[in-house]
Parts: sequence; C-alpha cells; structure tokens
Amino acid sequence: MIRAARQVHESSEVIVVANGCTDRTEKIAAAMGARVLHYDEPLGHDAGRTIGAEAALGQVLLFVDADMKIGSADLKPFVSAVLNGTDVALNRYNGPVRRRQPHPVVLAKHALNTFLHRSDLSGASMTSVPHAISRKAADCIGASHLSVPPLAQAIAIRSGLNVAAVHEVPVGKLNRRRVKHNGTDLLQQVVIDDHLRAMEWYLSDTDPRAGFSDLFRDRNRVGR
Repeated sequence: MIRAARQVHESSEVIVVANGCTDRTEKIAAAMGARVLHYDEPLGHDAGRTIGAEAALGQVLLFVDADMKIGSADLKPFVSAVLNGTDVALNRYNGPVRRRQPHPVVLAKHALNTFLHRSDLSGASMTSVPHAISRKAADCIGASHLSVPPLAQAIAIRSGLNVAAVHEVPVGKLNRRRVKHNGTDLLQQVVIDDHLRAMEWYLSDTDPRAGFSDLFRDRNRVGR
C-alpha cells in the first residue's frame, strides 16, 4: 500500500497512523520511507484520519486503508480529480444493492445522500476508501470531523464544496472480515450511528424537514 501511495504523485508524502498495532506495522512503514505517527493504544475507528490530516503538508489528502491492497492506478484518479477542481473525490462503489435485504451500512450511505439532496451520489461515501479531499475541503470541514466520515460529508455538501464520485474501487471484496461479538457486528453499529449523527447535524443546520418541501400543508395552523 505504501509503494502504491508513493507512486500516485511525484511529490507524494506518505503518512502512516499506527495506533495499537501489534504486527510491526510502524517498523515496516518506516523502513519503506513513510512518516509514521505511532500510538501504543487504539484510538478508535477512523480517528487516524484526523491525525493524518492534521500532520499532512500537501494540498491533496488521499485516504487509504493499510489492510487493503489497492494499486496506484486505482488511486491516481482521486488525486487527479482534486487537482482538477473537485474538493471531495469519492469512491463510486455503491455496495451490493441488488439484494432483497440490503446491508444496513449500504442502506445508510444511500439514505444519507438522499437526505443531503445528493441522491446522484448513490452510495458513494467518505466512509469508504480510497477517497481524496482538497486542502480547502479539509479546512472547511475541520480535521476533527474527519474521524466521523458521514458528518464530514454532510458538512462538505452543506458548505457547497464540489463533491463527486470519481472512480470505482470495489472495496467490498477487499474489506477484512470483522470478528463479531456474541453475534453482533459492533463496528456496523458505530458506522450507522455516525450516519445518524450526520443527519442530526444537517437538521440542526437547516430546518426540521432538512430542506424538503411539505407540499401544500400548513402545519403551523394545526391545532389552532
């Protein structure tokens, strides 16, 4: 992954946030020339995005997952899109949607984009890697919000940033199978809660109907 990331651009800076790793990740990454930010304890899901963004010096921030093997050919389109004016370049992967019972996370991604008046994005989400953002987007969204990807996406869209799904990488096939605790996928609930938090924020920044029309009803007169 480090080798592929370095090949994305001649000025690439590779940052590895190693938190709670027990597999010599930091030593291997350092040996390959990456800038390693080491933390003994796990920082929490997606917290590394905030830390990496705060440390990055470049004008384009590309987010990847060390557990996925993705070649540079599938990373370059995201960087190129940002260099050409896109503020948030998303993975066009929509997840498995042709099922009788969609996966809850896939459903949450589609629902959030519709809620944000961006149904054209389908299931494209900052929750999924790879994706890239401009320095302008990072400053507008706020590095602290990057650790809650759906919220970051809501802020980006609400702020009028150029958000687009630019290239598809089928990460569903690359995701590491997660261990369930007593039959429950704890990470799944975290991701769904993040989407609900994004919706809550959007409601607080717009109106009780999130900007959607109430047609011809005048609810202010109800109960008078």
